[in-house]
Parts: sequence; C-alpha cells; structure tokens
Amino acid sequence: MAAELLRLHHVGHVVRDMPAALAFYRRLGFVVPAPSYPAMPSREGAEPEPFGAANTHADFPRDFLELATVVDAGGHVPVDASLVPLQAPPEVLPTLLERINATSANLAACLERFEGLHILMFSSPDIDLTAARLATAGVRHGGVNTVRRPAGTEIETVRYLEIDGEQPGAVAEGRIGVVAELDQRIQATRLTDHPNGAVGLVGATLCCADSELNAIQTRYESYLGRPPRTDGSTRVFDLDGTTLTLLPESALDTSLPGERPPALPALVACTVAVRDLTTTQNLLRDHAIPVRRTPTGDVFVPATTAFGATITFRQAV
Repeated sequence: MAAELLRLHHVGHVVRDMPAALAFYRRLGFVVPAPSYPAMPSREGAEPEPFGAANTHADFPRDFLELATVVDAGGHVPVDASLVPLQAPPEVLPTLLERINATSANLAACLERFEGLHILMFSSPDIDLTAARLATAGVRHGGVNTVRRPAGTEIETVRYLEIDGEQPGAVAEGRIGVVAELDQRIQATRLTDHPNGAVGLVGATLCCADSELNAIQTRYESYLGRPPRTDGSTRVFDLDGTTLTLLPESALDTSLPGERPPALPALVACTVAVRDLTTTQNLLRDHAIPVRRTPTGDVFVPATTAFGATITFRQAV
C-alpha cells in the first residue's frame, strides 16, 4: 500500500465560547493569535458583521492545534478578533458563502454532540496521490479543494480533502481529512516561542466502544494506507513521529486516569511535545490549572477543565 500520508497535520478543538477558550489556551502557555472571523454587511452601506465559523491556531513548525467556533448572532467575539471582510467576484461569492455556511453547519453539528475535539487532519506530500488511493480503496471523499487566503503579505494556498460522511456513521467522530503539507516558508512566519515550551503536535487519541475497535481500525487502515501496531488493548498508527491511537472504552481510564468519553466514537485527547515537561507542569501549576499523570509519565489537563478536550503534554525526545 502507498504510504504517502506522513503525519498529523492538525487537530481541531471546537468550542462554544471562543473568548473563554482563547483565554484558557493562553493560560495553558500557548501563543494563540487573534481569531479570524469572516464578515459581511447585513445590508447595503452597513459595517461588516462576523458570521459563519471562526478559528485560530497554536502553530508549530510542522503542524498546529486549532480552536474553532460557530459565530452566533449576538455571540461573544474576542476584543482582539480579526474581521475578514469577504471580497470575491460576484460569480465566486455564492460558492464561497456556500462553503462557509457548510463549515458552520458542520461545527454546529459537532457541538450538538459535545464540546471538544472534532477535527483530525492528516498531512500528505502528494494530496492528489492520496485522493486517488482513497478512491481506489473505496473511501468516499469530496475531492481535492483549493482555497487561497492571506498570510501576512503573501497568499497561502491550501489544498485539502474531507472524508465523505454520506454513509451513516462513517465519520461519527467528526471532520476527518487530508491536507497538503504546510508551506514551510509561510509557516515559519507564524512561529514563536510558546511559554509552555510546546514544539509540536505528536498524538491524537480516538476512543471507541470495545465492540467497534476492529471496524474502526479497518476504517483508519483504509484512510492511512497502513496497518497499526498493537500495544496492549490499543492500536497505534505510527505517522512519521506522530501517532493516532485507537483506544477501546475499557482502556480509557487506565490510559488517561479519570477521563470519560463524551460520546462514542470520539476524539478524546491530543498530545503536544514540550521542551521541558517539568517547566510546563510548573507553569500549569502557577496558573492554577489542574493536571494528572498518565502511566507513561505524560501530564494532562482533564477534559472537564479544558472545554471538553483532554490536552496532554509529553517530554520531547
């Protein structure tokens, strides 16, 4: 099988209250820039107003952790939010609006299940090859989409595909897809030192009913074009220095003591590598953020504290 999917590209945390979640991530020690909100005037001559879906990233050299939300009418918008007025030719605008509204509806459906991790994107060095392999494997997807967005003084091109959810329950855990590798030159302009010492996204954990583990393993084998290794009762996909772990519900409390799945299947945790785990733990303690330890020595912030997502920190190797 082809092995063109290299690693995790990003994990997305969908929240209800962007200002509160943004403040929390900054307390965790992440540098998170002002979120971007698409905006349009509600009537001719009016000022642009935010709508649709908003997001921001904690950026690392090869990947990122995303915060996303649905923009509700009259909802809280961070004071430092960046409004991005839609500017498109008349013939393109309807398609652009359709895309934004579809994303907003998708995030709203995620929040109906629970607040937490709902987005899992993998990085591919050749997304056209990935699209062809998925099609050959019988994995439905929406084809490769291309969007261009401002990135400082430049325009960033993003190519991606999403696994199709037309088959009932096919992607119940959320929005799963593949993105072309980050443009390293543009990504470098976003990088800064995170006070918690974070250097990269190294893991994501998907929890499922014990009875569904084999079926979900088969599904992700078709997505990733490779089999996992078995580690006790878990299945681990090794992805160029990052991992996707499939965790049966019966093993969740052992792996992440005290955690409970909000639904099944669900992305329950993401893991970030840090330069010095002791320094990170001290920062969390100083900011009055409760932490627990895993049996393997990682430190994690429980989902009940972190807006429905278990956020794990691991000593970088």
